[in-house]
Amino acid sequence: MDLTVQDVDRFEAARPRLEAIAYRLLGSASEAEDAVQDTFLRWQAADTGRIEVPEAWLTKVLTNLCLNQLTSARARRETYVGQWLPEPLLAGDAMLGPADTAEQRESVSYAVLTLMERLAPRERAVYVLREAFGYPHREIAEILDLTESAVQQVHHRAKKHIADGRTRTEVDEAAARRVIEEFLLAAAGGRTEPLVKLLTSDAFSVGDGGGKVPARTKPFEGAKAVATFMRGLLKPGKAKTAVTGGSVDLYVTSANGSTAVVATVGERVIGVMCLEVTPEGIRSFRNQANPDKLERATRQWAAMEHGKPLLTAF
Repeated sequence: MDLTVQDVDRFEAARPRLEAIAYRLLGSASEAEDAVQDTFLRWQAADTGRIEVPEAWLTKVLTNLCLNQLTSARARRETYVGQWLPEPLLAGDAMLGPADTAEQRESVSYAVLTLMERLAPRERAVYVLREAFGYPHREIAEILDLTESAVQQVHHRAKKHIADGRTRTEVDEAAARRVIEEFLLAAAGGRTEPLVKLLTSDAFSVGDGGGKVPARTKPFEGAKAVATFMRGLLKPGKAKTAVTGGSVDLYVTSANGSTAVVATVGERVIGVMCLEVTPEGIRSFRNQANPDKLERATRQWAAMEHGKPLLTAF
């Protein structure tokens, strides 16, 4: 059916919220955009005059499209080269969605997006709709065609899974930035011992190269292993320059609501490293280096003011 101007305006007003939901459900900005566009096509084909609550209708359609996508994504990720990590979003990206509450901020953090990969599709949908967007259990039940009591049980189970994976309290952004800057400068100095002191004993580092750029298929685990890896990562070498295509600048900035390190060659983002900094030290490094997952970050980086780099690695 042909949409009226009012119908199009209604959808465009809902688009930012739909994209924020889809990104949290899929962990991919490009796939989120596709899901929202598919939702628009269904809106275009619907008899909109008979839809009493457009927001609820659009959310239901989008969520079920994302559930189908998650099911097929699980099969694809079984053949993915190396570790699969979400697509990071830099500060200011509208797809990050609402950040007014602690629950909303946590739901889009890189650590929680990674943990949500362990949830079943329906668990993930319930968790996102409840924690990030405050949908009542009754409305979630209508969206997912479940009973309200079933949604309550799924929400409890999903929330526990996420909580079990986050065993430490993170520090505030200013403190995290200081620790990360100290760590990077020490790593660039080529000494391992100072790095170990800034890490937790169970620290780990994992990277996603997607088979496009070099990335270890298994995580580095333990403070000594992570410190050695990070020191080597920042050590200059002709082979590294050949891979990156030039000197690499490192910036301490923000991604997915937390302190992160952005690596660039010119205006091209070649890596986004999201870190968890706890009172005991840095616990995790999750490095997204797959160029397919950095296209949006590169566009945003070129359009934002980012100041001078902390250091030039090589």
